[in-house]
Amino acid sequence: LKDGVIDNLLIVLEGGGRLAAKSGQARDGFYELLRTTYSACGALDANGCHGRPSVLFTARRASYDPKNKKIRLKAARIEIFGLELPPIPYFWTSLNNSSASGLLDPVLNLSSNHGVEVGLPVNFHISDQQDLTVEPILFSASLPALQVDYRQLLKTGAFSVSSFVTQNSVTPIAFPNGVSKELFRGYFDAQGHFQIDPEWDVQGSLRIATDRTLLASYEISYDDVLRNNLTLERVGPTSYLSISGWGVETLRPLESQGLTPIALPELDYRKRLDDPIAGGTLDLQVNTLAISRTSGQNTQRAFTGAEWNLRQITAMGQEVVLTAYARGDIYHSNDNTLPDPLNPLIPGNPQPYQGLPGWQTRGIAALAAEMRWPFIGSSLGGTLRLTPRLQVVASPPTPNINIPNEDARAVDLDDTNLFALNRFPGYDRWEDGTRITYGADWAWDRPGLSASGNIGQSYRMTASNIFLPSTGLTNRLSDIVGRTNLRWRDIIEITHRYRLDKNGFAIRRNEVDATVGGTKTYMLVSYLKLDRLPNPTLTLYGGLPSTTVQLEDLQNHEEVRAGGRVQINKHWAVFGSTIIDLTTQALNPTSYTNGFSPVRHRAGIEYEDDSLSLGFTWRRDFDTVVGAPAGNHFNLTIAFRNLGR
Repeated sequence: LKDGVIDNLLIVLEGGGRLAAKSGQARDGFYELLRTTYSACGALDANGCHGRPSVLFTARRASYDPKNKKIRLKAARIEIFGLELPPIPYFWTSLNNSSASGLLDPVLNLSSNHGVEVGLPVNFHISDQQDLTVEPILFSASLPALQVDYRQLLKTGAFSVSSFVTQNSVTPIAFPNGVSKELFRGYFDAQGHFQIDPEWDVQGSLRIATDRTLLASYEISYDDVLRNNLTLERVGPTSYLSISGWGVETLRPLESQGLTPIALPELDYRKRLDDPIAGGTLDLQVNTLAISRTSGQNTQRAFTGAEWNLRQITAMGQEVVLTAYARGDIYHSNDNTLPDPLNPLIPGNPQPYQGLPGWQTRGIAALAAEMRWPFIGSSLGGTLRLTPRLQVVASPPTPNINIPNEDARAVDLDDTNLFALNRFPGYDRWEDGTRITYGADWAWDRPGLSASGNIGQSYRMTASNIFLPSTGLTNRLSDIVGRTNLRWRDIIEITHRYRLDKNGFAIRRNEVDATVGGTKTYMLVSYLKLDRLPNPTLTLYGGLPSTTVQLEDLQNHEEVRAGGRVQINKHWAVFGSTIIDLTTQALNPTSYTNGFSPVRHRAGIEYEDDSLSLGFTWRRDFDTVVGAPAGNHFNLTIAFRNLGR
């Protein structure tokens, strides 16, 4: 019926939800309703019976447009768990998946830094491919702020732009007791990715903050550096080209922006040739990189390399891989005696990292052979796979110390790089000499239960002094590294990674990740301890009291992380997490903690049904940064589900 009058009307909406009215009339399929009640969910209880939903909208007058899937309420009220909120003069919502302009869910926070925070985001639906969200934010202990987010989808990709602006007092991060100044404070974030054609794409990001404490103070992000990048890529069937540039804004206390590198340009080209020599594959690579600093060492490098690989299966089932590698490097550096980015307060670079100024060249070559011999059989009601591995690598002496080291400072032997051709990260350091690496991979499976892992060690037949004592690769015999993974159905999973000292089997790396539970009730525990012997240091005198500087980025550390969630019933759940720094000064003399120092606690409770998501979270931060002091933070989230899109 296109026209008519009805009392006690109930409409079951196609997309979910119900609309009831004391009376109403229809004209050309458009409904005008009196004394209306609207629910975005089906209003069914656990037994499938009609019950009172958690969220109800009531109005004196309402209109329902079935064609455009819209409901408009006049003189409306919202009831949450039977509690009436203040009246709303006008309210409308869309019943389909189309976007629409209007108010979004409010934001309510309480922190020791800015007091009560109330955010009222408003979405402007410009088109099906673009929208704009404007969120005024009010604080009880600070001046207001404004956040604006713009998103757009194009034929070739998408991009988003976000900004946050406010006026607030700022204390210089280098002077915690300094005088605060009222300044404009802001943050800008832009991200984009575009596929120009099937092979070419361009992507980039731009992140800028006016000061180092803004993001942490307003809980926008906990990043301690802002990375800016622009990359042009071409991915072909047998080739790859990347041209990119990187700029970094540091937010770390006392770290000099002038010593933070700018990588521009960075070019990497790779080409694979199938079956050019004896049935193997040949990978060619050309790479260039320029690193600049406004107050530190500048380094430029270029190299070209070739790697040939041949994989064969013998009659007895062994997998044999033969590798030949050759590379030629050319470096140029200047201002080598300016402060090192790793130790900006110490005049003069540690010798192992700075390299020699001017032009330096280097040739690299290596031959390698690796054999894997898999065995498979039945064991303990399951299937066992055991694969012994043996690798031999030979490389002539390489002049490493003459070359500036920008990308190979954090070296640690583990199960992922044990059989690598070069166990240094990056390209600036090369592992020369002759070595034998041996180990085994294993896996055992039965229905619902599985275990896997690996273990290995290497022996160097030629002496080398390029590895620091803490890396596990010093002297001829390396430490023992391995990984073990246990899994029982989808309920329990435990992964253990370790490094054992070759002398006495002391644990130098101990890393455990455990997950217990399902998707709604679960517990996560992570433990990490790096005890890599005393970290290598260099003592500088220069007529002053001796100063010790660290020679490596990776430091000794111990921490535990735990988190979990418990589903109390169908709708209610509690959750929590904690991070505790267990590093002692005996483990790391540079640590500010001594054995037990909480970093962050988090706990909360949440409710969720077909029409409402409600959550309350408490967070305690213990790390103090100038402008973002430690303290308690409370967050209340309310989201009306199936209400607008």
